[in-house]
Amino acid sequence: MNELSKKLHSIDGVRLSAVSAGIKTAGKLDLVLFELCEGASVAGVYTQNAFCAAPVVLARKHSALHSPRYFLINSGNANAGTGESGMQAALQSCEALAKVGACDTEQVLPFSTGVIGKALPLEKIITALPQAFSQLNSDSWSDAAQGIMTTDTVPKAYSETFELAGKQVTITGIAKGAGMIKPNMATLLAYICTDAEIAGETLQALCQNAANLSFNRITVDGDTSTNDSCMLVASSQGELKYSDITKEQQQQFATALNKTFEILAQAIIKDAEGASKFVSILVEEGQDSAECLQLAYAIAESPLVKTALFASDPNWGRILAVVGRAGLKNLNISKVSIYLGDVCIVEGGGKSLSYTEAMGQAVMSEAEIVITVKLGRGSCSDKVWTCDLSYDYVKINAEYRT
Repeated sequence: MNELSKKLHSIDGVRLSAVSAGIKTAGKLDLVLFELCEGASVAGVYTQNAFCAAPVVLARKHSALHSPRYFLINSGNANAGTGESGMQAALQSCEALAKVGACDTEQVLPFSTGVIGKALPLEKIITALPQAFSQLNSDSWSDAAQGIMTTDTVPKAYSETFELAGKQVTITGIAKGAGMIKPNMATLLAYICTDAEIAGETLQALCQNAANLSFNRITVDGDTSTNDSCMLVASSQGELKYSDITKEQQQQFATALNKTFEILAQAIIKDAEGASKFVSILVEEGQDSAECLQLAYAIAESPLVKTALFASDPNWGRILAVVGRAGLKNLNISKVSIYLGDVCIVEGGGKSLSYTEAMGQAVMSEAEIVITVKLGRGSCSDKVWTCDLSYDYVKINAEYRT
């Protein structure tokens, strides 16, 4: 499985910093600033939660009005469920940064993550802005990855350089998320940058597609956040001009970009609150992608399946029950087969004759598990990544505000 990068490559045209504003525990990084060069293209996808946070509303509005120059991100406070006062606080933080950065207010996009319903500590943010601005540099990706964390236990960052059409290309990204995760896109918070030159409309399509294949394929608890945002930046400062390369080479670029999104998405599941298992749910031989995802999410979000995974209990009846109640129309159960890893547990409407409890136990005892359902009624397939549901998940969320 792909792993996070130890070495993070800088992106020409992108500078960033992370400082402690005192929003979280004293001394912890909680305010992150991205500075984008003139001419950079920016794309984004945002939460579909109707109670979306003030910064999400403002980021959408500002990005439609002007070419963004700054991302201002705070952790420890979501500024969600805060009404008009929250909107004003988000706007005033943008105005304050615009003064420091000598740009238009609409060129600042705000982002927040943390506890819902608490007033944004605006003065702390404004006070810390000069320090954040003075520390901007091209090599602070690791600090930025830490600065956007909330209940995450590890920072999530990935970076790679590769050659395409004889040109060197770099992609670097960071993300945060561990709970309240079912992107409906959007995703948690994620920021991915490349030095390639890509027009805005094309970049938006690349961003949406990459998010659909990654952040829109993960779930921890089935809860879509109020603050989810995923931003993709093309600085245009590198050697590659996307419009000048062939269709095949454009697909190669998209594959590399999708890989970055996928690695960051999988890292979120690996670091999910209280998780001890990384679980892939594959649904194959479906009529269309929609029903494959419908079933995959039903399995991934079943508390009974997730607790069985935590216990390493091969209670295959729980999976079978979800397949039956997932709402797939005209399902012929005699054609359905279910697998734990390579072990067939269900076929022909019941337990596989070849299955033994020991075989199922061997798979369920692993830290990484694949559950596959073959519907036997089409050629479409899709997948979702999830985790188990542990005592620690309940404890973390029960004590989240204490």
